[in-house]
This record gives sequence, C-alpha cells and structure tokens, in this order.
Amino acid sequence: MSIKVYTDGASRGNPGKAALGAVAYDEDGKVLFELSEYLGIETNNYAEYKAAIEAFRKLKDLGKSRESIELLADSKLLIEQIKGNWKVKHPNIKPLFAELKNLVSGFKEVSFRHIARDKNKKADALANRALDKQP
Repeated sequence: MSIKVYTDGASRGNPGKAALGAVAYDEDGKVLFELSEYLGIETNNYAEYKAAIEAFRKLKDLGKSRESIELLADSKLLIEQIKGNWKVKHPNIKPLFAELKNLVSGFKEVSFRHIARDKNKKADALANRALDKQP
C-alpha cells in the first residue's frame, strides 16, 4: 500500500502563535488521519518540522511502518534538509531534524517531495484551524 502524507506548519508572526496540520491518504484516496495541533509561540520552520514528526508518529502508531510513504510539504527548507541537500544550521531545528530522521529510519520506504503551497490546502487548513481556536 502507498500512503501520501501532506504536512504544513504555520506561524502568525515569526516567531508567533504556531500550529501544525497534516493529512494522510491511502492509495484509494481515503483519509487515514488528520492532525491539527497548536504549538505555542514558535517559528514557521519549527512548526513545519513538528508537522512531519507528528505525522510519522501517527503512522507508526497506526502500524504503517511497512508501507510506502510519501511526505509532501510546501516547506522547501524541510524537504531539502531531510533529503540531505541542505545543512541544518539553526540550533532549534537540529534536535527536530534528528528526531525526524530517527522516526523515518523505522519505516521501510519513505520519499519526500516539495509541492506548491496551492497543492497543500488541506494541511494548511488544519494548521490554521488550530491557530484560529486560540484566543
């Protein structure tokens, strides 16, 4: 089975109120899960990483580590860093990068793809839903 996971992080202000959004679909287009979580005051890059981390945690909890996973995100920074094309320099991102790499290593087959923002509307909406619930 092939699973597509769309993730997005949002920060209103940078840093500012931040949240993550993620949605996963099976190969038939059925939603496996949606995530929408407020993160507190963080940067957009922090939120992007947390979205990917929480998505892989959920996949692991659902027993999907033997599946083919494609993570799609509109954060070029996240995608290029996790693919090893760009260095991780920021001290707040280094532990998130390590956590994500560790999680991904427990999966059989994982790929990462950068997508345009307009192709990531559901994950963006989930992140913004969490932000909109904050006072």
